[in-house]
Parts: sequence; structure tokens; C-alpha cells
Amino acid sequence: MKDFASEINLIVLIPLILQLLGLVLVVLLDPYVEKKQRRLLLINAVLIASLIVENIVSDWFVVHGDVPPMRTLLAIYGYAVRPLVLLLICYIVAPSRKHTPFWILIGVNALLNATALFSHICFWIENNHYKRGPLGYSCHIVSAIILLYILYLTFTAQSKRDRFQLIIPTINMALVFAGALMDTFIAHTQSGITFLSIAMVSSMLFYYIWLHLKFVHDHEKALEAESRIRIMMSQIQPHFLYNTLSSIQALCRIDPEKAFEVTERFGTYLHSNIDSLDQPSLIPFTKELEHTRVYSEIEMIRFPNVRVDYDVTDVDFSVPALTVQPLVENAIRHGVRIRKEGVVTVSCRSTDLCHEIVISDNGKGFDTALLKTADSTHIGVRNVKERIEKMCNGTLTVESIQDKGTTVTIRIPIR
Repeated sequence: MKDFASEINLIVLIPLILQLLGLVLVVLLDPYVEKKQRRLLLINAVLIASLIVENIVSDWFVVHGDVPPMRTLLAIYGYAVRPLVLLLICYIVAPSRKHTPFWILIGVNALLNATALFSHICFWIENNHYKRGPLGYSCHIVSAIILLYILYLTFTAQSKRDRFQLIIPTINMALVFAGALMDTFIAHTQSGITFLSIAMVSSMLFYYIWLHLKFVHDHEKALEAESRIRIMMSQIQPHFLYNTLSSIQALCRIDPEKAFEVTERFGTYLHSNIDSLDQPSLIPFTKELEHTRVYSEIEMIRFPNVRVDYDVTDVDFSVPALTVQPLVENAIRHGVRIRKEGVVTVSCRSTDLCHEIVISDNGKGFDTALLKTADSTHIGVRNVKERIEKMCNGTLTVESIQDKGTTVTIRIPIR
């Protein structure tokens, strides 16, 4: 019988060791898994390996000797570590949360099981047999609570379009839950390795696969978003240059000397800023403000009835290139140009939560419902709104009253 049990030990143990070693190797070599999640996977691999050792050593004491103190210490360790492995999975699923209440639960569970050293409240070893006390299922209860919490985190972390990614973590939790039930209610051979330990090894392997697939999916979405942003930039950059040159062309008829001065300044501006216009990433707000000033100064020369004022107290943040300038351009060309005294105000301030940019005018206003249509007049606003949302996780709102004016508000979260 002992030989048979030893054979089962080897049959189960060797694949588990190979799986754990394989997991450690691929996690170390995979450049796509985040550093924090890589560290958690490696820690969990070590903890699970220690649980396998605990299983084998406990089984050895069952077969070869009656040593209750050692079996008690090993059981305390096993009951304390199993919920910890599950809690670390919470940090894999939701790395930004602290999960403090569950650390308290794990601490209470460890203390309860430690009472086995001096009482029978949780468990004790008698005549080389394991006996369960009134609180003997504390580890099971805490583990079940954490399992439900992991499922909650997993479902809330995924958007509706990404629900297909929930298959792997759901199967993982089912494996762990089934392993715990089988250890508790099904008598199995003395293989030393518990069903739960086997389930945890498989679960960690599947979680690695899940993380890798999640990265691939997120990476594809990021590439798609970047491609979309590049397309938008390719649309808006020529538009900006064309309109500015058109303004200079019109100025040549009105005031050739002024046109020469403005052209020279615009050339200097392009020489120093063309790189920032050509990139889809964020640029300092001061650069965007400079784009806006150069363009608006040209427009103010062309339209003497237009004035652009600035009230800026916050510049220490970044925005997508050509964010404010198109909004000022819209305000001038489609709003205040018809006014006897048209005023556009660009203001920026910081609050506790965000950087707030406001572009307001006293122009003719418009129906904001047109922003949702294919009207080319407002494509610049929609373009800016989409880039603010995708690149800064910010918001853009438009309020407009006919014959009163328009206010565009951009809010970018403080990082």
C-alpha cells in the first residue's frame, strides 16, 4: 500500500513540478506581463510549491510516525496560506485596489487556526487522526468569500465587449472551488497532494494565459486607437496650415508689409513647432497655447473687429496637439467674425480633480445637436473631443445659445 501511495505521489507530483517550473520560466521571459503582475505570479508559484511540500510532509508523518505537534504546525501553515494565494489573485485581477478588508479576514483565519496549538476550537490531531472543531471550516469560509470577490472583480473589470475574456477566470474559480469540495467531502487515496493544490497549480497557469491574452487584446485596441488618432491628425494638420496660409494670403491684399511680417513669424513658428504638430502623442500645453496665439494673432490682423483674450493660470500639463487652436478657429470663423466687437476668451485653471480649459465667445451660437451629425462645420470639435477622451481620459462639453455665444469646456484629470 505504501509503495502504491508513493507511485501515486510521483505520478501527481512530477507533472505539478513541471507545470510550476514552466510557469516560472514563461513569466520571467514574457516581456508583456506587467512587472507587478509578474511578481505576484512568481510569489504565488512559490506559495503553491510550499503547499505541495506541506501536503507531502504531512502525508509522510501520517504513514511513518505519530508526531502531532509537527502535523499541527503544518496544518496551520496550510490553512493560513491557501486564502493568501487567492487574495494575491485579487491583485492580479485588480492591481490598483488595496483589498484591505480581505487582509483582515486572512489574519483572523490564521489566528483562529493557530489556536490548534493550545485548544480544539478549530482542529487537533488525536491518535494520528485529524479532528475538526466547531470553527474548523474557517479557512473554507474565508476562501469562499475571496473566491466570490475575485469573480466580482473580474466581471466589473471587463467591459461588455470584452466579456469573452471572463471564461478563463471563471473556469479557474470553478476548479479551485471543486478542489476544495473534493478535499472536504471525498475520501481519496493517500497521495499526499490535495485536490486543491492541483487546482491551484492549474489555476495559476490559466491566469498567466489570461493575462497574456488580455495584454494582446488591450495592445490591439491601443494600436487601433493610435491609428485612429493618426488619421485624425492627418485630417486636422493640413486644415490648420491651409487656413493659416489663407489668412496670410488675404492679408497680402490688405496690408502687404504686415503680411510679410506675419509670414516671417509663421515660418519661424513652423520651424520650431512642426515636430509637435506631426506626432499623435501629447505635447505640453504651453506649445498648444503658442499654436493658438500665432493663429489668432493672424486672424486678429485680418479681422480687426475680433479680439482673443487669454486668462491662463495653469500650464503644467499636456494635451493632444491642435486641441485648443481648432476650437478658437471655430469660434472666430463661425461665431464672432460677424460681431461688431467679437471676443473669444481662452482660460485655463486647475481644480482639485482636473485641468480645466474653457474657450468661450460672444458669437452667434449654434444648435449643439449638429455635433452628432456629419456636418463638416463641426468636424473639428468632434475630432478634438475624441482625442481628448482617448488620449487623456478627459471630457469635452459644448454649451451654446443662439445669438448669445458658445462655451467649450475641456476637463483633463490630474494625474
